[in-house]
Amino acid sequence: MSKITAQDVNKLRQMTGAGMMDCKKALQEVDGDFDKAVEILRKKGQKVANKRADRSANEGIVIAKTSDDQKYGAIMMLNCETDFVAKNEDFINFAHSIIDTVIANKPASLEELKATKISDDLTIEDKLTDMIGKIGEKLVLYKFDSLKSERVFAYNHHGNKLGAIVALNNGGSQEIDDAGRQIAMQVAAMNPAGVDKDDVPQEVIDREMEIGRDQARQEGKPENIIEKIAEGKLNKFLKENTLMNQEFIREAKTPVRDYLQKVDKDLKVVDFRRYMLGE
Repeated sequence: MSKITAQDVNKLRQMTGAGMMDCKKALQEVDGDFDKAVEILRKKGQKVANKRADRSANEGIVIAKTSDDQKYGAIMMLNCETDFVAKNEDFINFAHSIIDTVIANKPASLEELKATKISDDLTIEDKLTDMIGKIGEKLVLYKFDSLKSERVFAYNHHGNKLGAIVALNNGGSQEIDDAGRQIAMQVAAMNPAGVDKDDVPQEVIDREMEIGRDQARQEGKPENIIEKIAEGKLNKFLKENTLMNQEFIREAKTPVRDYLQKVDKDLKVVDFRRYMLGE
């Protein structure tokens, strides 16, 4: 049997990110063959993943980021089991490496993202399995989204539990860039249901109408005016829960639409995405 040195163990650790003892045991098992040792560590990660498949992964991290030219932005959520791991430096660095890979490769779907190479020989899905073996918890790359436009802005709330990306139809000036950052914060804070009233999904409208009808009946309103009352409640909901019609958080009584027009009369929000841990 060949002698396993501390340098060998450290080299394998640098290659895989696995713990020192795991690396030492893997090298001893295969008589110092690095390729076989890497395979053992990957299988260990898969075994841990299989064991913990039924565990809940409700903690984690949300990261939003834009490309250097700010014409592309992405947001992702990586889940784990405990807050302790969510604050782990290796976990956080892994999450940042994923969002960097998204920005560089612009995958079209979560499946495509998982199949994207994050290093010379590992896809993100491979690396996720390796990290499970190293950390010992279930990890789930839960979701990601991206936007392309003339200007995209990202906002990460302190603690990385909440983030947003917002696409505007114009950009480049200091005033518009400031507005874009403010609107990204607005989306994160106020959780709008859509950009404008026409963008709200029909199922949300149907739900709010039904809630309005139920409330009116519980208040004893006559049946012949139930529908009109429900429509009134729906309009109030849409005003409060669509981005362009909400009050701007920095200027009370000023709708976001009016705030944007003060910055540039043609400035519009094209789209947005908002992720919050647990949602």
